[in-house]
Parts: sequence; structure tokens; C-alpha cells
Amino acid sequence: MGVAFGSNECCLRNLQIVPIGAIGQCGLMIDSFLVLIAAAFLLAGFVKGTLGLGLPTVAMGLLAVTMPPAQAIAIVIVPAIVTNIWQTFVGGYLRDILRRLWPLMVGTVIGIWLNGGMLTGPYAPYGTVVLGVLLFHVQDEPDLGAWQSGEFYVDGAAKASLFPVRSAAYAVRRGVAAACPGLQLTPKVVITVGKADKKGLRIFFTCSLDCNYTVTLDSRTLTGTGIGRVTKTLIFRGRLAGGTHQVSAQGVAPVNAGPAGTASASFRSR
Repeated sequence: MGVAFGSNECCLRNLQIVPIGAIGQCGLMIDSFLVLIAAAFLLAGFVKGTLGLGLPTVAMGLLAVTMPPAQAIAIVIVPAIVTNIWQTFVGGYLRDILRRLWPLMVGTVIGIWLNGGMLTGPYAPYGTVVLGVLLFHVQDEPDLGAWQSGEFYVDGAAKASLFPVRSAAYAVRRGVAAACPGLQLTPKVVITVGKADKKGLRIFFTCSLDCNYTVTLDSRTLTGTGIGRVTKTLIFRGRLAGGTHQVSAQGVAPVNAGPAGTASASFRSR
């Protein structure tokens, strides 16, 4: 035992356990994800080399299809900065560019500072939606004859794709586009008390998002569903007794539900 674990203990580093070459199917493997990134930068580099711009726009548009925007930005930012720095000092027009485009540069810095939170936190899933909107134009351009992504033709006529896109945008505004883990939505609730008449008392209820609502007048309650930003008229039937009455309302988002939005109001009747 003393010989086996003496001064030569663990000295196996010079022994070749297996052949150095590939064995069977363990040859060189190319990750398809790397191929996609390389293809995206190849196309983006071609566009930048032809037009002098467009590498971040094209690369982000392609990479964001298969990965979150934050990951795509992490991949694009270094090549974009390096190529822009090289282009800035090689072109010879740095002073003219700064004099002409300084408002654009200042606006870009402010926009990045204001929207950096879109990449993290509960609103991160909406980063893809915002990116799609920024890369999307509404109407086709007359100078381009090939297919374009606008929702209107050059003459202003609507394309067939306008209506699904409009419905999707409306669903985003109403807060029901998609269920996002960790995202909690709280609708803003507004109630207005109308005048009592023979039919009863009207309450005008509005939710900023789609919501399941509960409206209470004294001890009576009405429940139902409301559409985001669409005012709904609720009627508490019956004659009200004289005195002070209290109306309260709450709304809970049906998708990505967070804390309920609440509102209340009091009024007097004779």
C-alpha cells in the first residue's frame, strides 16, 4: 500500500487513455444556434456594407425571432459598436455627422435610458412586442416595388392582414394578448354615479383593461365582465331611500391577474 500511494500518487497526466482523434460519431459538431447567428450577421453585414447602416436593425429583427430581445441585444451590441467606431473614424466626416445628427444621438441616449427597464422585470415579455412595432411600418412605400410589411398599400387600401394585426394590438391594449408568468396587471377602475330615475340608479363603470368587476351599492352587488376602456352602464333597480349612499367597485384582470383595482364614490338622495 505504501508503494501504491507514495511519491508518484496521481501522476497519470502523461498517459493516453483514449486516442486523440474522433471516435465513431463523436466528431466535430456544429451548433445550429451558432449557424443561425452567423447567418443573421452575414445578412446584416451585407446590408451595412451596401448601405452603410442597418446592421443592428437587421440582426435584431432576425435574432429576436428565436431568442428574447435582451439576449439578442447582448449578441449584437459588440459587433454594432465596433463596426460603428471603425466607420466613424475611417469615413472622415465625423465633425459633419455630429453637427447634423446630434439631435438623433441625444434622443437615442434618452430613449435607451428610459426604456432599459423593458428588458428586465415583469414587463420584459412585452419587449418583443415593442421591437416588432419599431421594425414595422404601417403603409407601403411608393419607391419600393417588392413585397413590404405595411398593412396598407401605397394607395391607402387596407390589406387582408390589417384586421388580425389590429385585433392583436387591441388585445395588447386590453391586457389579454398573452399569459406571461410573473406579470401582474392591475386595471384602473373609474365609476361615475348617474341620476336615479324610475328604472333605478345608473352606475357608469370603466376599466383600463379587460376585467371581472364587482360593483356594490350599499348592500346590493352586481358582477360581470368589462372590456378595457369601454364604459359599461350598470343599473341598480328600485327606488333609493333618502340619505347618503356608498358605491364601491373593484376590477381584476382575467389574464395575468394582479391586485384588484378599486374605486368608490358617495352621494345623497332625497
